[in-house]
Amino acid sequence: MKIAKTPPQRPRAFADESDLLVIKGGRTRPARDFYHALIRNPWWVTVLVIVVNFLVANLLFAIGYTLVGGVHGMRDGSIVDAFFFSVQTIGTIGYGAMYPESLAAHVLVSVEVVLGILLTALATGLVFTKFSTPVTKVFFSKNAVICLYDGTPTLMLRIGNERSDHVIDARMRMTLSRTEKTSEGETFYRNRDLQLVRGSSPTMRRGVSLMHTIDETSPLHGCTPESLRESEAEIVVSIIGLDGTTMQPVFAGASYFDDEVLFGHHLANTITELPDGRVELDMSKFHDTRPGAPTDAFPYPRKI
Repeated sequence: MKIAKTPPQRPRAFADESDLLVIKGGRTRPARDFYHALIRNPWWVTVLVIVVNFLVANLLFAIGYTLVGGVHGMRDGSIVDAFFFSVQTIGTIGYGAMYPESLAAHVLVSVEVVLGILLTALATGLVFTKFSTPVTKVFFSKNAVICLYDGTPTLMLRIGNERSDHVIDARMRMTLSRTEKTSEGETFYRNRDLQLVRGSSPTMRRGVSLMHTIDETSPLHGCTPESLRESEAEIVVSIIGLDGTTMQPVFAGASYFDDEVLFGHHLANTITELPDGRVELDMSKFHDTRPGAPTDAFPYPRKI
């Protein structure tokens, strides 16, 4: 079931929506940010960047060899010969058909060899980091719901694991971020922790349901769809644990705006007991919800 959502007017807690967030006065490190972007992006982006940098570097040195000359076996003014000589130099292949003769060519070769070592080291480190970094396959239900559970209003959502291995010692947290006014009349964003009924799991293989009881001590006590919208509320969920295969830390997070919190709905049941005694887990219903008791029947006073 595809759920239409209103485009957010502010950046999410875990989303890369730089067009919605303007930072002034901060210290930037373009090279380091670019390195982390290559680690986050898909493999094809990283490989494309490495290949483009290799080709551009060789093209620049080829222009240099064409200008200074002094390379034995290279045709005068041939950018193609100069390019392939650069490839042989930066790759330390050295077939011998072309080699530097003049001082300027020897200097340019020396510079290219040093640059080639640096580029190779950077590419090797980047590829190794991407291989060694575990890629989480943890996902979250499309909607959170607020429903009656054992007679008490409860905020509920699901976390699933697409991998066949386990997330060991999984620890979950939930936070409510919203605008509030101080006694001085100033408006600011405040984060409040939402206590989970169960905030950890020794192992998580397929999925787990997170529940927050909305009692008198809950920051969500007396909330309504209107109050969540007016306060620009965002419910932030995170999970951290160890990958069961590599034993390296894994992290995942998601957030829900007011239009993604369904009042008076339940999460659809995904577990069915089969006649032979086995239990069937239907992941196709992971994001499904069903109507429940109306929120007017919730046993807590409404905020005006």
